[in-house]
Amino acid sequence: MVRISESDVLQHLPMRACIDQMRFAFDAIREGKTLNQPRRRLILPTGSVLHQMAGSWGNYFATKIYSSNIRHGGLHEMVVLLYDAETGKPLAYIEALHLSLIRTGAASGYAAQLLANPDSSTMAIIGSGMQARTQVQAMRAALPIHEVRVWSRNPDNAKKFADELDCRLMDTAEEAVRGAQVVVTATTAKDPVIASNWIEPGTFIAAMGSNIANRRELPADLVKSAGLIAVDDMEQARIEAGDLLLAYGGTEHWHNVQELQDVTPGYDPARITVFESLGIAVEDAAAAALVYEAMS
Repeated sequence: MVRISESDVLQHLPMRACIDQMRFAFDAIREGKTLNQPRRRLILPTGSVLHQMAGSWGNYFATKIYSSNIRHGGLHEMVVLLYDAETGKPLAYIEALHLSLIRTGAASGYAAQLLANPDSSTMAIIGSGMQARTQVQAMRAALPIHEVRVWSRNPDNAKKFADELDCRLMDTAEEAVRGAQVVVTATTAKDPVIASNWIEPGTFIAAMGSNIANRRELPADLVKSAGLIAVDDMEQARIEAGDLLLAYGGTEHWHNVQELQDVTPGYDPARITVFESLGIAVEDAAAAALVYEAMS
């Protein structure tokens, strides 16, 4: 069993290659060649949480495990254990913070290639944390993005982010979002960070910060009026997609929600399109396989 470090992942998992890998992963999901176990959380009275998810892809299966405690430093060591699907032999112990960040961005990039305006040149990013960075990298890899506008509740972080990633720092979220063809929300907010009247028809939204049932980034009226909402896994969405659960008050009447594997590719200028990104284990297995094979 080999140990693969964060620096190894950064070297062997470039964003463009990972976007392609997400395409292969969702092709396999569509063909019924994968298994996905939604994320489960063990929540302790101390506030510590153990997160675990598992999935298979190609010749591999994998599990990702990580812990968190918001009062003691947020996320702690994240690892993916990769196994041979034929024999069950353990293949790799992978330090997986960057793997998770890159594959989450790549999934958004793949969804944007399917559903966003292929001529999109302006992007708004709400949030300036680690996830926001790879979302910007992914959209720049997937689309002809020339301008990225950033707004964050933390102005110091937002300025550093803008300087390092060559983005326009905006004074308000509304200024960032209005007129952007691609909007990404990458926050830990409990309440909506954008308003529906800021969003024009034809906009593609990647909402990737809300993977807890009582937390959302999008207002209910925007969710309900979207022409299409794509989720990476319906079973997992019914457990943790706070944007949808809070908008609809449960899991019924999701009339505009489809799995990404089932959407008809193509840009529709008359509709608002949302990719509700949760991050699934099949994506982890596919990304881990790409790194492992590059190092073998």
